[in-house]
Amino acid sequence: MSYFTDLALQYIDGEWKPGSGSWDIIDFNPYDGEKLASITIATVEEVDRAYRAAERAQAAWAETNPYARRAVFERALRLVEEREEQIAATMVAEQGGTRLKAAFELHLAKEFLREAIQLSLRPEGRILPSPVDGKENRVYRVPVGVVGVISPFNVPFLLSLKSVAPALALGNAVVLKPHQNTPITGGTLVAKIFEDAGLPPGLLNVVVTDIAEIGDALIEHPVPKVISFTGSDRVGRHVATVCAANFKHAILELGGNNALIVLDDADVDYAVDAAVFSRFVHQGQVCMAANRILVDRTLEAEFTEKFVARVKALRVGDPDDPATHIGPLINPQQAAAVSSVVEQAVAAGATALVHGSADGNVVSPSVLAGIPDDAPILSQEIFGPVALILPFDGEEEAVRIANDTPYGLSGAVHTGDVERGVRVAKRIHTGMIHINDGTVHDEPIVPFGGEKHSGVGRLNGEAMVEAFTTQKWISVQHGRSRFPF
Repeated sequence: MSYFTDLALQYIDGEWKPGSGSWDIIDFNPYDGEKLASITIATVEEVDRAYRAAERAQAAWAETNPYARRAVFERALRLVEEREEQIAATMVAEQGGTRLKAAFELHLAKEFLREAIQLSLRPEGRILPSPVDGKENRVYRVPVGVVGVISPFNVPFLLSLKSVAPALALGNAVVLKPHQNTPITGGTLVAKIFEDAGLPPGLLNVVVTDIAEIGDALIEHPVPKVISFTGSDRVGRHVATVCAANFKHAILELGGNNALIVLDDADVDYAVDAAVFSRFVHQGQVCMAANRILVDRTLEAEFTEKFVARVKALRVGDPDDPATHIGPLINPQQAAAVSSVVEQAVAAGATALVHGSADGNVVSPSVLAGIPDDAPILSQEIFGPVALILPFDGEEEAVRIANDTPYGLSGAVHTGDVERGVRVAKRIHTGMIHINDGTVHDEPIVPFGGEKHSGVGRLNGEAMVEAFTTQKWISVQHGRSRFPF
């Protein structure tokens, strides 16, 4: 089948149908501009239909034997493995990611499906003591009901599955809205896999739409109890506000302005390797990417020379070419924004050790140094192939610079002394940080999430149980209670 032909539809209550909106979302290949698909958008009424279908289907799913639920995810995993080549090709075409990036995303997606298989059996109840004679306190873990998932364009297949699969495994139903730039790999492809794996109709619904059409209907709707959003902090703030006003729980996985710190006893060659990957993987369109590379001044000259040489050797161009390291950004607006950020920084006094240029959506790498302390580029997330090299004098200054940002997602510390690295890492205000490694990591059983403007809540492992179930207290009085009147 052609995913771009057969899956360019809405998926609601087990049916594949066009949306009823008055305009279409056009899905373009970001590298060559080829039109991949045209999808008529979903309206507010279709969002309502999707949530009502999820609500109807969820009760029976929650009562389904967890071992039977588990079998759906086992089949879904096999389907992803069987269709891996076609899925990878679809990712490259729609996302503009390289073949390497597609392989990386698929590897993690399979790992998260394996974890979803286990999550089906994970919730446990407890019996707690009571000060009242004869009373038995039972605490159950029960599904929240219906979960709304909003996924981004950068790693859409993985980041949709990352919330969708655990929510379903734990007995919930889901309505998924993929990003407009990746409606297939972030949305309808996920639905197709679960449909073919035997997931009952109505439990997973995909609405391809735009806020210009539906406004806040997806997050204001009365049915969902949890909204899982991955995207920018600007939009995340709005999602959190609307959720709070409607008594919903929001899980927010947002942006980052991550620091990779190279201490004076680091292995320079290894740190360069880690920094190049951490900054330029998927063209820098990764929330965990190393925006800022902090280098002890004693190593600055050596590190910078080797880093610049590595960056200049990166292959830029067609993401379908296995030799390509850097493909296109997702759309013309993103390419223009990244180019503008570089020009503004240079105009403000930064030195471009490598000065990238744009050819359509393909933006070649830039490396900036000598950046003024008050330059806006230092405090913002750069979703593109731009590296900032910042020297520091000693650990204290490294910690101060790393923490001088409203974000707190990921980071890394390179040092010849692991325990020294851990001591420094503990002082960096992030949800995740890695010693002698890159900044871009995700593992199915390790809590994933950020501090400050980088998000609220955690995903992965036991955090999934916390996110997508709630606790219910049922007490049993054995014998008769005595009442005061």
